[in-house]
Amino acid sequence: MSINKETVASPLQTWLWQPNLIVFISSACIMILELVAGRIVAPYVGISLYTWTSIIGIVLAGISLGNYLGGRLADHWASLRFLGGIFLLAGLSCFGILAADQLSKLTPNDWSIIVNILILTTLLFFLPCVILGMVSPVVVKLAVRDLAKTGSTVGKIYAAGTVGSIVGTFATGFILISWFGTFPIVWGVAVVLLVMGLLFVLTHRWPLLLGLVLLLAGASLLIFNLDWLRGPCLRETNYFCIKVREEERDGETVRVLILDRLVHSYTSLDDPTKLVYDYEQMYAEVTAYQAQQQDQLRALFIGGGGYTFPRYMAAVYPGSRIDVIEIDPGVTQVAYDLLGLRPEMGIVTYNQDARLFLAGKPTTTYNLIMGDAFNDFSVPYHLTTQEFNERVRAWLAADGLYVVNIIDGVRGDFLRAYVHTLRQTFAHVYLAPTSTSWREVSRSTFVIIAGDTSLDLTTLEGEDNRLLARHMLSPDELETVLAEGQVVLLTDQYAPVDQMLAPVFRGETKQ
Repeated sequence: MSINKETVASPLQTWLWQPNLIVFISSACIMILELVAGRIVAPYVGISLYTWTSIIGIVLAGISLGNYLGGRLADHWASLRFLGGIFLLAGLSCFGILAADQLSKLTPNDWSIIVNILILTTLLFFLPCVILGMVSPVVVKLAVRDLAKTGSTVGKIYAAGTVGSIVGTFATGFILISWFGTFPIVWGVAVVLLVMGLLFVLTHRWPLLLGLVLLLAGASLLIFNLDWLRGPCLRETNYFCIKVREEERDGETVRVLILDRLVHSYTSLDDPTKLVYDYEQMYAEVTAYQAQQQDQLRALFIGGGGYTFPRYMAAVYPGSRIDVIEIDPGVTQVAYDLLGLRPEMGIVTYNQDARLFLAGKPTTTYNLIMGDAFNDFSVPYHLTTQEFNERVRAWLAADGLYVVNIIDGVRGDFLRAYVHTLRQTFAHVYLAPTSTSWREVSRSTFVIIAGDTSLDLTTLEGEDNRLLARHMLSPDELETVLAEGQVVLLTDQYAPVDQMLAPVFRGETKQ
């Protein structure tokens, strides 16, 4: 049996030396940072496949470089004091994450959103992950005293690190974000790392150690009490960074709901019939069309957001049944608190995923199902597939209409795929761009109407200059759009929605 005499030193015999616990904590901190990264960058670059790809890639790159540097440095300076220095640097680097609002302004607005995602993620998370990645090699160097047991020692350390990663992941996703919010979590991680570093660096200087720990605790308490770690969000949930601000629209003050970086809705507290978006006005025309055909409207909304259109329906068509599927209860609560939604309006909300709600046996049929859950940065692909459309159809009345708004660019890859997929389920599909310049701009909103009963276009055009009637493509024009590129059937097994929307991310204005 051979002994690595370099690592047999008195510090290793102190109560501080718990290699498995040390790696457990550092690995948990890395995964906590990785999980909160998505929420921190969401208000600036949105949440999408590209966001998570960048986060995971940058974190792994940081850990990899940290492992390499940690191994090289451990061969020369491995000690508890050196390990403490690493923890101190890691804690200090985490404070830089709290400067997300300032760092997000470093890239020009006209740069590609993908470039912005990569740069912002790198600025915020690469350095902390590099430093934390150095911990494991140093701990391994200090822990391997008996070379005959190298395998078991290293195996235990890496197993502890993996368990720490698992605990950090579950704790963050299921508990920490909803309890504290992302910025307080980052502050907490920084404090934990700083305390670890102080313990190792000041092992034999207890008065100074105790004083610094108390100072950190006091500063943390003060900062929490002063609410300095709120971040950019009015309210932070497991799904969104929710913000509400006021703007002037047509000489009237309206409240703007922002989910992550998407301006989701404009709401007038005084006039629930005020509709700002063109797609909402088209929704109103479809609703008026159905109201002429039905004695009582029964509408289901996929996505509540600011509840602008459900409030419109409650005001214009009193007595209608209005149900809303909104996955985030926090969004619903903000609508009640700040956006004019009131219990007496009779709007019923189901806080769950629309796919899970519609998977059940239909308890009623709706003559209107309206989708408002898509945007150009975050499209829940499982709501775009043929299988989901079949579930929507099961809840529609025979003469019901499924009305959806989507966003796409000049290439129209997602638009073609989505229309083609709807055609596999519904006998009639209609397409209306909300802007006449949709062929030239990088992103446009489209309203799509699907059903098994054809629209009576004469009734739809009942009033002069109806927006929907003026913008709706003719059957020949729709066929031309579908023939302009590859047409993909979106299914639960194949729905590359983020890739189809990549040109919108890049701001392309040419096919």
